[in-house]
Amino acid sequence: MASTPSPTASVTPTALPSDGGQRSDPSDGGATGIVQSTSATGFTFKTATGISVTATDDAHTVFTRSNHRTSAEQVQDGASVLVLGLVDSTAITASKVEIQPHGDGGAAASEKAGVIAFTQGTPSPDKSVGTIPDYTEGEGTIVSGPTADKATQAAQAVVPGGIADRVVKLDDGEYEVHNISINWPHHVFVNQDFKVVGWE
Repeated sequence: MASTPSPTASVTPTALPSDGGQRSDPSDGGATGIVQSTSATGFTFKTATGISVTATDDAHTVFTRSNHRTSAEQVQDGASVLVLGLVDSTAITASKVEIQPHGDGGAAASEKAGVIAFTQGTPSPDKSVGTIPDYTEGEGTIVSGPTADKATQAAQAVVPGGIADRVVKLDDGEYEVHNISINWPHHVFVNQDFKVVGWE
């Protein structure tokens, strides 16, 4: 799926903390799902694994449909959307909302990728798909703006269902898109051409 950089300004990468990459600061990321309700300040949508996400938009949010600019009014109940922006747990301050005509909110891709919904008390499986780079969780630098958007968009096209809460550039130039609110996978790897190469 071709990606279009968002107009969000790029920010200097931030070093990950040494505690395994856990951080409380919001970072650029996003999620895919089906709109459940709308309001004057945004909308809520549900991912393919059932995560309820609140998206807030404003005058700076860019709305697109079939690669053409559109308006917030086009976001309606039942619409499939990709939301990119600043992620804070299950809330996204949207910089870009892509309305996906005839989309299923990522349901088919999530099932094909084997995404496992979150279940309290169930550990994440130790498995991987595709090519996994030689890296240690917590290494690399967090990226934002158009680079984070392109990596998130690529990851959500192939492995949707979770919320991408940060994008990390690894030492080899590839990107790790980190997923939360699902049991598996937590890491989706995207190469320098913004193609998904593996997940674990």
